[in-house]
Amino acid sequence: MQPELAQAQPRYAAGARSRFIMNTYLHLFGAVMLFVLIEFALFQSGLFAPVLSAVAGLPWMAVLGIFMVGSWLATRAAHTATSMTAQYLALGVYVGMWSLLFVIPLAYAMMYAPGAISSAAQVTVFGFAGLTAVAFTTRKDFSFLGAILKWIAVCAMLLIGAGLIFGFELGTFFSVGMVAFAGAAILYDTSNVIHHYPEDRYVGAALQLFASVAMMFWYLLQIFSSRD
Repeated sequence: MQPELAQAQPRYAAGARSRFIMNTYLHLFGAVMLFVLIEFALFQSGLFAPVLSAVAGLPWMAVLGIFMVGSWLATRAAHTATSMTAQYLALGVYVGMWSLLFVIPLAYAMMYAPGAISSAAQVTVFGFAGLTAVAFTTRKDFSFLGAILKWIAVCAMLLIGAGLIFGFELGTFFSVGMVAFAGAAILYDTSNVIHHYPEDRYVGAALQLFASVAMMFWYLLQIFSSRD
């Protein structure tokens, strides 16, 4: 979840808010394209193999810990840094971290679940488009979801940690639940883009949306890979 947004944002002209929203989604598109390009480069060049070995060689709890700390730092920088260079660097680092983490499920899907990647990507795109349409057409403020999402995130992390420590699989139902969680996060983030984000924080808003989209794709990939 992103750092707390200001409780009351000043009212802006409709044109300025529209430009902010457009900038947010342009940067989100850029982040997604950067993710795709990094994955393409890793797999086409064969560099995915040493990355896979390095990540797989670490305890998964350590990998998650590094990712969580890095994510927090990148998110914080994107939301609070005054320098645009720092904000863009934070977004780039964050996308790069997700790209490295995704090497494991993408490599598995390529080897053992043909078609899983395209299926997960298509459902992610349609899910994101549908949830975005709901937020923009209803104009409802979904900021009330913030506390609920934080509570669910803590519970999910406890389950993931328990699974790693005690060696049990969380299974498909957990992945389905996390897809639903990611969908609620997209709705929450989109609502904040419409109603609450300061208009100079489109990089941070794009980072937050990218995080939710990446999480949805991650768990959909788990579902389709296990199905195949």
